[in-house]
Amino acid sequence: MPQPSDRGCTIAVIVPVINEQAQLATTLSHVLLALGDELIVVDGGSTDQTLDIARKFTPHVLSSPPGRARQMNLGAAHATGDILLFLHADTLLPSGGLDVVRRAMQSPQDAVPQAPGGAFRLVITPPTPGLRLIAWGANLRSRFAQLPYGDQALFVRRSLFETLGGYADEPFLEDVKLVRAMRRHGRLALVPEPVQTSGRRWLNEGVGYTTVKNNVIVGLFFCGVAPATLKRWYSDWHWRR
Repeated sequence: MPQPSDRGCTIAVIVPVINEQAQLATTLSHVLLALGDELIVVDGGSTDQTLDIARKFTPHVLSSPPGRARQMNLGAAHATGDILLFLHADTLLPSGGLDVVRRAMQSPQDAVPQAPGGAFRLVITPPTPGLRLIAWGANLRSRFAQLPYGDQALFVRRSLFETLGGYADEPFLEDVKLVRAMRRHGRLALVPEPVQTSGRRWLNEGVGYTTVKNNVIVGLFFCGVAPATLKRWYSDWHWRR
């Protein structure tokens, strides 16, 4: 039976999905809620068994137009938790992951400002040498540049998320835009316990190729190229390969 969470620190875990039947049950089974926490799955039009699987784990299963930003915003609009945690369908939380978030979001003393949000350390599976190197780079970027990505299970105070207007309704890099906005409100909490995310997209396209493509895309984003354009280029580069 779920135990009560600390007062004023309940968590809503929001999982956007489209056709994720292969790994969704494993992902949701790693979400261990305390009393007052909630699990919200937002489907963007699945045609497989994703919805049936989700309903075995939570009564909070919503339908949305496709688009990860739209799906996550809808989940956030229905959430009541004090903290929102956005979890990809192929990412596994560590044991006690929600309690880790609760501790990270509470200041050890009044003189230390509370973090606006944060993310987990990243492990990519299977742990091939190439994927270990990518995870190392991601963790280095998160620590020194304060720029974790969505596959690191981003979390944010619900009040701040609402103040920021949620995720930008963009087809791409919505996580980067949110993190940049969060950083203007304080230093992010980066917890040492890792989430495990699937390396399927790197393995499908090739580790080196995917890494270079991702870095070029993010670099162009920081240079001001619109996310819709980057999404089109990203898909086109995949098609041409």
